[in-house]
Formats: sequence, C-alpha cells, structure tokens
Amino acid sequence: MTGSPQTERTNLELATFAGGCFWCIETVFNQLQGVIEAESGYSNGQHPRPTYEDVCSGHTGHAEVVQVRFDPSQVSYQQLLEVFFAIHDPTTLNRQGHDQGTQYRSGIYTHNAQQALQARAMIEHLAISKVFNNPIVTEVAPLANYHPAEAYHQRYFEQHPGQGYCAVVISPKVDKFRKTFTDLLKPN
Repeated sequence: MTGSPQTERTNLELATFAGGCFWCIETVFNQLQGVIEAESGYSNGQHPRPTYEDVCSGHTGHAEVVQVRFDPSQVSYQQLLEVFFAIHDPTTLNRQGHDQGTQYRSGIYTHNAQQALQARAMIEHLAISKVFNNPIVTEVAPLANYHPAEAYHQRYFEQHPGQGYCAVVISPKVDKFRKTFTDLLKPN
C-alpha cells in the first residue's frame, strides 16, 4: 500500500480481513473515519504471485482479503473488528451468500500478537454472547504471502455501483453498515 508523505508521518497501522468478496469489505472500510486506505488483495495462500483467476480456481489457498491502513488515534482495531463481524457472516465455512470456495472464507490475518489476542477475544465474546445462531468459523492467523489484487478490483463498487452484483449484494450491505455505524463514518 502506498500513501502520501502526509499520511506516512503518522503512526498508521495495518489490519487484514477476509469475509467473502473483497469488493464488499473494501467498500465498507473505505467509509470509516480513520481509515486511510482499504486495499483488496489476496493472502495466506501458497502461490508466489496469485492472480484473480488463480485464486478463484481454489488451488492457491489464498483468501480474498482487504488490507486496511488506519490511524489508531481515530479508529481502533477493536472498532474495525466490530465492523468486520457486523458486515459478513462469520458462521459459514468457505462461503458468503452465493459466493462459495476457500477464497471466500472468514479470516482475520494479524500483523502482531496484540491483534491476534484482540481478534480471539472478540470471537470468544461473540460466542459467549450468542450473537450468532451458529458457531463462528473465522480463522485467526498471522498474515502471510499478501499480494494486492489487480487494479480493476480496487474501489470496484465506487466505480460500478449499477453492476448487478454491486446493486444486489454490496449496496444493501453498505446501507446496513451506514445505518449501524453512523458515528464512525467519514464526513461527506
């Protein structure tokens, strides 16, 4: 991820999430205050330079992810976790809605031990609180073998809001997110 010299001077952190199609997750995180950039990509697979087609084949082991560069003085990792669990179904193994395959798994790919502790604590809290009717299957693992997705995947929803998948799948998720997390939205 690249940033302007202005953003490089702050103490920014990275977080990486997998929750189905990266277009959905990226769209939501780019609307959060304190998020400098959310980038679609692939991680935690074996292929040294995966393409979208490679990842969709299911043979690379990669998940579609969104890597979030954020300013922790404006939005905490805990808040990012709360948003993440609100915008996807963490109880379906290798699936989100009609999207099926290991690339659509639910995952939190951590950048340090503190993130791993927070992610596991959040999952435990959600399980104890019975927020979901089924067990949470979100994997928590250190980030490995991350690659940005091709340029045409970046900010896809913003560029193609009328495209079928965007209108039917992403738009309702974004609307729900905006209603639920109004206090965390970037000013228009």
